[in-house]
Amino acid sequence: MNRHITRLNEGLTEQTASRQETSQQQLEFATAEEMICHDAAQTGPPPALAMRLHESIAREPKPARAWWQRWLGQTG
Repeated sequence: MNRHITRLNEGLTEQTASRQETSQQQLEFATAEEMICHDAAQTGPPPALAMRLHESIAREPKPARAWWQRWLGQTG
């Protein structure tokens, strides 16, 4: 019985070690730009900044209609 428990514990230890190696795997980037893009994809802006950005974009004027839309009288 103790043999089975010992084997089970050894198996769990090996699995834990392999998981730690996988989680500690280092990433290599060819350029600083790739590193920044990766970091940006993993990290979001703080909530207060995201709210201010959304409000700022909402205050921007809407772009004028294209000349051909105005000429044809299309609304858009």
